[in-house]
Amino acid sequence: MSDFTQLLERSQAGDRQAADQLLPLIYGELRQVAAARLANEPPGVTLQATALVHEAWLRLMGSSQPPDFRGRGHFLAAAATVMRRILIDNARHRRTQKRGGHWTRQPLDSIAAPQQDDELLALDEALARLAEEDPLKARLVELRYFLGLTGDEAAAALGISPSAADRHWAYARAWLQTQVRGT
Repeated sequence: MSDFTQLLERSQAGDRQAADQLLPLIYGELRQVAAARLANEPPGVTLQATALVHEAWLRLMGSSQPPDFRGRGHFLAAAATVMRRILIDNARHRRTQKRGGHWTRQPLDSIAAPQQDDELLALDEALARLAEEDPLKARLVELRYFLGLTGDEAAAALGISPSAADRHWAYARAWLQTQVRGT
């Protein structure tokens, strides 16, 4: 059993010291993933990778009784879902009429910047439909796209073979593309 898994089990049993030791073990990995996700955000987004990791950590472990994770893979899957929700919430927040609605900050050198918030929201809606049809494929997309895991890492986190993960990934990408772009 890995150090991470042991600390996770102790943390879930109520050991606050174990919870404090858990974050440094996973922080670097979560921060790299967050930075990669935020690199795709439109100009003017104020959310930083550190803030995304901290917000995700608080949502995952901040309650008096943390969720019952079944190991590192399950924890990473939950982290992917939480990061996705945070990014979606931020996109919705930026898009609201109360805060300027359709007005977006654009650099002068690229007046025709793509509307990435709309694309992210469309992806979220399509991913929710995929989760209704096939939760495993939706979870795989979250791990690969939102957490940045490789195919082998995502397969291990989901407890499936790498070849099955590759097949599911190919299907999910094609399915999502038809839902988001209508192609």
